[in-house]
Amino acid sequence: MKPNVIVALLVGLVLGFVGGRAVTGPSKDSAAGNKPTAAAAANPSRPSARPTDPTVFKVPIDGSPVLGSADALVTLVEFSDYQCPFCSRANATVEQLRKQYGNKLRVVMKENPLSFHPRAKPAALAALAAGEQGKYWEYHDKLFSNSKALEDADLEKYATEIGLDLNRWKADMTNPKLSALIDRDQALAGKLGANGTPAFFINGRFLSGAQPIDNFKAIIDEELGKAEALTRSGTPANQVYAAILAKGVESAPKAAAPQQEAPATAYRKVDVPADSPSFGPKNAKVTIVEWSDFQCPFCSRVTPTLKQIKENYPNDVRVVFRHQPLSFHPNAKPAAEASMAAHEQGKFWEMHDKLFSNQGSLDRATFERYAEELKLNMGQFKAALDSGKYRAKVEADASAGAAVGANGTPTFFVNGREFVGAQPFDSFKRVIDEELARANKLVAAGTKPEELYGKLIEEGLKSNGSAPQAQAQAPAAEAPVQNIEVGNAPAIGPKNAPITIVAYSDFECPFCGRAVPTLKQIENDYHGKVRIAFKNSPLPFHANAKPAAAAALAAHEQGKFWEYHDKLFANQRALDRASLERYAEELKLNLPKFKAALDSNKFESQITAEMAESSRVGVNGTPTFFINGRSLVGAQPVDAFKRIIDEELKKKGGPMAADQK
Repeated sequence: MKPNVIVALLVGLVLGFVGGRAVTGPSKDSAAGNKPTAAAAANPSRPSARPTDPTVFKVPIDGSPVLGSADALVTLVEFSDYQCPFCSRANATVEQLRKQYGNKLRVVMKENPLSFHPRAKPAALAALAAGEQGKYWEYHDKLFSNSKALEDADLEKYATEIGLDLNRWKADMTNPKLSALIDRDQALAGKLGANGTPAFFINGRFLSGAQPIDNFKAIIDEELGKAEALTRSGTPANQVYAAILAKGVESAPKAAAPQQEAPATAYRKVDVPADSPSFGPKNAKVTIVEWSDFQCPFCSRVTPTLKQIKENYPNDVRVVFRHQPLSFHPNAKPAAEASMAAHEQGKFWEMHDKLFSNQGSLDRATFERYAEELKLNMGQFKAALDSGKYRAKVEADASAGAAVGANGTPTFFVNGREFVGAQPFDSFKRVIDEELARANKLVAAGTKPEELYGKLIEEGLKSNGSAPQAQAQAPAAEAPVQNIEVGNAPAIGPKNAPITIVAYSDFECPFCGRAVPTLKQIENDYHGKVRIAFKNSPLPFHANAKPAAAAALAAHEQGKFWEYHDKLFANQRALDRASLERYAEELKLNLPKFKAALDSNKFESQITAEMAESSRVGVNGTPTFFINGRSLVGAQPVDAFKRIIDEELKKKGGPMAADQK
């Protein structure tokens, strides 16, 4: 993964964190808005070096749930979505801020359930209905603690747990007044330019995304200073917010016509598997390879553009579809497998269109319904899904995408030339026409049609770094070095090793699983020179990640962390309690002691502390590594690790890995 891209993405994601006035990021149609974090991703993001925008927006709080005193000098208004994984992560940050600032900070909640989160609006209605009985915030906490369990039965269970009058609660949920409140909040969000979640206004100043706590504190501290000056000049504390907003603006400026985003000039060696779905001539002069995710809203936006390409370049362009289901989209991988089961019967593109037209309905029952509508052989279709026939294909695509840098969706490679995001047809057309000109020159020089794509890639690779645009582009600034102590985290390698790698990871995250062999190779190649420490950053949308983290620490207590770590990553689909106990038995752990540690939540405080630390140092997605404090985001190839390690060893005057001497 490219740190500068994935980090921007996690600010921007799902995300739709598109405002970006406090931190300038990608446009809402960019793949940088949909990298695996957390995406959300969560990833969602690391702040840019740009100063925060001082613009103050008039953000009314009337009729919204409020937590804190009317005398608070700083008011934080949050637009949020209970099904958004980045909102869940940001909620923990807001809790930290409330503890740190006490009665100086007031929190106001606005509902902005996004259209591609089908359970977000019912959850918002449920929370507001709880608010009718004075228990909005208790219910709010239940929702964010259980963001993957938002079905009707779950919502009712939470209502029971906090002691609501169920009959009244159910009646209030159907009250048009509450739905109107949500509509009002969403209209306000759009007016203010807060088109994604979470979005914050701190005394009217916009901050977009699940950002590190220090970004919040920087604005809060500035606003506290201004507010205290107002109170010293005679403004009552309970009128400070109104006084600050009095000169604010009513709405975000209308966006100017978007500038055409210049595609990257870099080329990659991008393979075209024979079993990947495609349309267009096999020996087309231009081959577009797309990495996509059926649950990604940005990917669905590009579908009409691809149809335009097909219509305008029927004989010159081939489009190849490859899968990159992101970890924070739980239905993306099953949808990918369903699309391949349809491809087996010659109906990939028809299924593709159905999936993108119905992103809120991507469960097994709907896959089967779409298959019936397409008149597929249902026995064959169901058997393909039941057997996991195409699971390996989907995972192979995802790995290949990661290898060429397609870590966000959608990402395209036009004759190997990287092209990121759901850009308009004219942007594609410009690149296609440039690539057609390259192809025509090769054809005129005698290149055979079946050799054309390989030759175009070869020439493109030779040109990397020599194009004027590439020379003019300044290298991305590396994120600040973090001071991270290993503490009591499990670690392997000498304590006095010149290189310390701290990994923030999640046992249910597929990208974290991909990084395991890479770290083993690093351990072998730099034996004695590297210490690797493991810290937990279980993502809120991975239901089994936190229990698995606790189990790993329980194994660590008995001296078997790394053996248990390997078992968890080798069995990421089996992380329930029974499986966790089975792995402990296989490792011959003291089982009563192991179970007691889990039953007592013995390691809850350590996991919570590590999660808080991860937020503090800017971890917005997993895996994230810090190599002597320098961040490296994602399941990157071993060479990316070696580059930083060798630079650090050189600083210390030590030898590099044996294979690089």
